Amino acid sequence: MKVLALLTVALAIPGTALAQQPQQPNRFQLERTEHGIVRLDTQTGAMTLCRDENGTLACRMQPDERAAYEQELDRLEKRVTALEERAAGQTPPPKALPTDEEVDRSLSIMERFMRRFMAIVGEFVDQREAVKPQPNRT
Repeated sequence: MKVLALLTVALAIPGTALAQQPQQPNRFQLERTEHGIVRLDTQTGAMTLCRDENGTLACRMQPDERAAYEQELDRLEKRVTALEERAAGQTPPPKALPTDEEVDRSLSIMERFMRRFMAIVGEFVDQREAVKPQPNRT
């Protein structure tokens, strides 16, 4: 009867709302039944039947969960293989040094920057000297 109550609660909770919640410290709830222990994932609503084997909780996937798990593993293995083959066929582009034109353009930009910067510094110094009081020569 507790399994039925847990199942009702799990179905009443929307799965999308659970999937969007941050990781909770008490993600799983355990309930003892006459057939073992039911583990409820409070984030996804998935339920798994577990057994106490020599003091260790052993949870096994149901056949439909196992099939979905195996299909996902196969899909990911094929994807990794395809990516590795594609990456092996490509050689990385060589590290090209900048051309003389690129170097000249960069230096020209830096020179303009430095000239403008030094002009601003010069104006700042001139303004400070203009405001500075002259010594009393009497």
